[in-house]
Amino acid sequence: MQRKSLGLVALVAIPSLFFGLIFSIVLLFAPTKSAAADCGPVSVVVDDSMKVDGYSAGQLKNAAAVMGAGKALNLSVKGQTISIMVALGESGLRVLDYGDGPGPDSRGLFQQRDNGAWGSYTDRMDPTISATNFIKALQAVPGWELLEPTIAGNKVQRNADPYHYQKYWPEAVKIVQALSDGEFSVEGGSCGIPGKSGAGDDYPWKDSPTWMQVGAGSAAASPLGMFYRECVDFALWRVNQQMGSTSAPFKFLNGNFRPDGQGLGSALTWKVGWDAKGWPSGKAPRVGAVVWYSPGVGGSDPTFGHVAVVKEVKDDGNYVEEGYNGNAPPDDHNYYTRTVKSSVPSAFLYLPNQEEKK
Repeated sequence: MQRKSLGLVALVAIPSLFFGLIFSIVLLFAPTKSAAADCGPVSVVVDDSMKVDGYSAGQLKNAAAVMGAGKALNLSVKGQTISIMVALGESGLRVLDYGDGPGPDSRGLFQQRDNGAWGSYTDRMDPTISATNFIKALQAVPGWELLEPTIAGNKVQRNADPYHYQKYWPEAVKIVQALSDGEFSVEGGSCGIPGKSGAGDDYPWKDSPTWMQVGAGSAAASPLGMFYRECVDFALWRVNQQMGSTSAPFKFLNGNFRPDGQGLGSALTWKVGWDAKGWPSGKAPRVGAVVWYSPGVGGSDPTFGHVAVVKEVKDDGNYVEEGYNGNAPPDDHNYYTRTVKSSVPSAFLYLPNQEEKK
């Protein structure tokens, strides 16, 4: 990270307005529509000639049954992919007539237990019926589309390791793409994938004047109660997006975020504001989490610190953050991305629908 590039301005206060130098937050889905709308169900296109490296015809037939069950329930492409991921993690996309040590009565693609929740033995051994029951349970998880896919799957399966399914996601993506009608793109598209955001610079006020151009008054005030094109404003925009508030009146504002009535304020006070809100924080990067730098950490402003948003989590544990006002002039109030070691920030501030690996 470039030193002396994070937080180039002093804190300015105007009625109900504070600004600080913080970066931004990442979005898993398109900014103005629900994930289901942007990444709706895809149709299955599979025939006898269909081949996917590493998978038999029988496995692909089972995958097609899972995707078909998802389409019948209007499940988004992300949900269809989560379903394939879980089936890979539970059975390798095979209809197993046996369980394991923790669940000797588990059966089928999803290793569903004989506890009455998943139907009869015949139901659990039927790819379409078992997938339908899994999907209905997935859709009943509050905010499942905002969770990391492995966490969403674990909310249904309740296995001991919530990150058990993570390693199966790339293969699930490959299978869904191969068996679909080709009308969507996971990589770089609005659907996004775990570990990545497809939103980019969608900040709605990117061309608005900064306080340095028009003064620290109402002309520089964004609808969120921050100054335009500051890191805090971009981050709060991402928070609103991820929590389903994509247009005015926005749900989360500088003046109403904290239950104690204090403003969220500059980057300096975001961790305290998060704590006052009762939202979790931790040391592990999660896509969409706010990155918080206390003053001077990672080259941030020595007085106010900095905030950003996790855009991507890499396999090596490093992450890509996005934000505004993270570069030196004349590029200081524009969008940026950079790769950062996960050990650098002071904390990651999670939204209520995010969980840190224990």
